[in-house]
Amino acid sequence: QVQLVESGGGLVQAGGSLRLSCAASGSIFIINAMRWSRQSPGKQRELVATIFSGGNTYYADSVKGRFTISRDNAKNTVYLQMNSLKPEDTAVYYCNIVDHRDRNYWGQGTQVTVSS
Repeated sequence: QVQLVESGGGLVQAGGSLRLSCAASGSIFIINAMRWSRQSPGKQRELVATIFSGGNTYYADSVKGRFTISRDNAKNTVYLQMNSLKPEDTAVYYCNIVDHRDRNYWGQGTQVTVSS
């Protein structure tokens, strides 16, 4: 059983910052990738950022230069530092991990609301 627990969401004014955390626990042997996605009402879930086991990262164009993904391998935790937030960043943010067998595990989501 693998569990992902997200934290750090909330309400912030435009231009502000938030830091999301996602801690994984359970029977995890090897994590290949850790990701953050988001979904706002009426829209499809969007991949925001990925960090691979070797440290390479990927960002959606909409967040490049504003968001930073990082991970603490010892703690099986992934972070998303979000700066210069915009109202369009409002969404439920989900973390997920991909293990060495390409199995995906998802967190429950955390709400981020950016007011204008």
